[in-house]
Amino acid sequence: MSCWGAEVTQDVDVVVVGAGPVGLTLANILGLQGVRTVVVEERETLIDYPRGVGLDDEALRTFQAIGLVDRILPHTVPNQILRFFDAKHRLLAEMAPADARFGWPKRNGFVQPLVDAELLGGLDRFDHVEVWWGRPMISCTETGDAVTVELGGGGDTSVRARYVVGCDGGRSATRRLMGVSFDGTTSPTRWLVVDIANDPLGHPNSEVGADPRRPYASISIAHGIRRFEFMIHADETDEHAEDPAFLARMLASFVPHPDRVEVIRHRIYTHHSRIAGAFRRGRLLLAGDAAHLMPVWQGQGYNSGIRDAANLGWKLAAVVTGCADDALLDTYDVERRKHARAMIDLSTMVGRVISPTNRRVAVARDLVVRSASIVPMLKRYVLEMRFKPMPRYEHGAVVHTAPDSPVGTLFVQPRVDTREHQNVMLDDVLGDWFAVLCWNNNLREILGATAFANWKALGAKFVAVRPLAQLHWTGHDDPDVTIVGDRSGDLKAWFDAHQESVLFLRPDRCIAGACIAQLAPELSTSLFDVLTLRPGGNRGASTVLYVPQPPTESARAVAGPP
Repeated sequence: MSCWGAEVTQDVDVVVVGAGPVGLTLANILGLQGVRTVVVEERETLIDYPRGVGLDDEALRTFQAIGLVDRILPHTVPNQILRFFDAKHRLLAEMAPADARFGWPKRNGFVQPLVDAELLGGLDRFDHVEVWWGRPMISCTETGDAVTVELGGGGDTSVRARYVVGCDGGRSATRRLMGVSFDGTTSPTRWLVVDIANDPLGHPNSEVGADPRRPYASISIAHGIRRFEFMIHADETDEHAEDPAFLARMLASFVPHPDRVEVIRHRIYTHHSRIAGAFRRGRLLLAGDAAHLMPVWQGQGYNSGIRDAANLGWKLAAVVTGCADDALLDTYDVERRKHARAMIDLSTMVGRVISPTNRRVAVARDLVVRSASIVPMLKRYVLEMRFKPMPRYEHGAVVHTAPDSPVGTLFVQPRVDTREHQNVMLDDVLGDWFAVLCWNNNLREILGATAFANWKALGAKFVAVRPLAQLHWTGHDDPDVTIVGDRSGDLKAWFDAHQESVLFLRPDRCIAGACIAQLAPELSTSLFDVLTLRPGGNRGASTVLYVPQPPTESARAVAGPP
């Protein structure tokens, strides 16, 4: 789309403000669902300075859902171990979670600029999604059924959309135009962050030094790049910290020749703990850093933004395509706020534990941590990252029918067999929209004709899971139901641990509802009511999920549209 020069007004479904990872992920989700989307970005190209270095299993699952995970994995270091050391470089704690219940490793190093480029390149698949570079949002005016966005950057341009999503960072113009507060604190402590090529250490894992003299982090990411982070003391100016001699002095404790390292980029950061007063106001919404900021210590800033996109994307698509009422969008704030707040609190707490500069406080911390590591249960709690808050929605786009049900949590993703393919990931069978799944039963019969027809009209996928030995039994064959064989036994183990045998899965793979087979028709009715779902709609989902992706160095990924 050419939008330079004379005044142009364009009608789209969604305007995404900001071409960072959250905006690009959201645009890919919307693109897959056939939603006309324009991403507007005030910069001329992608950001390449140091930011995120850690991807979790949930983020990789989202990238799988948008069909880009195979392009992103080469830029990651899977199963990255993180070790914490005291001032004498004695091991305090280690995080090496082996659990991959959602299909991917829990800890992965990554090179953000390269992953962001893959997200941008993914948009080349969609004729109905565009990125406009050098186009800052100047103002927006909301009417009853649309928002008109005025853009700067060369010529008067306006875009009229049904919804606007601000993914424009901590200094969000969208949040300012919404009149929403950004409550919390900013740490007075500054950090020098440096990315170095041709890793002078070369080992695959990462460490955090809880040294009261100067806390630091040393992180292996990918492609021979190492990230160093050093606390800047109060009496050291930014100019002093950016002097090459300062960096050489910092690196001298790690490498024998600090003057020979190849610095890719460096930047000074402060840590923020903030959350927006509202994630939605009318037809304007916030996601990512525009909605919440958190310290880096759990590597959850990037991942929390991807969770926002995964939660919001399918809801926007459902509303825009007529599959749900506008009220569904209210559940975005209800669901994401509590979890984002928990991540902010955890990251802030871990930062306080890691970076005290008072020696007595550090000694007391070391004693407590070492004492706790003697207890096997506490040691596993840290080693396996069980302290990480997992999404569990008590309210929102969910229907709870029992106090201890799995509703509101993410469903597992083991590898399974179908009659056509072996050893495939479950989400690739479920597709990118709603799914109804049952254990070893006749899904059409237990749902009943009305419920089955309603979910089919909505575009849901029907999946019946069986023990692998029963995969090719044809007694309950149904052209609308996919039969899945439980090749690893992980699905049977999951159902063994729960009373529920029928699951209604949202596109983000959160369990919207769960029940025993006999209650499936009634729960189905409740879900359509609570989620304001409408059978049918005009959803035009893309079918590109399984076709080859465009090459990494596409013209769009490098320079954007002309």
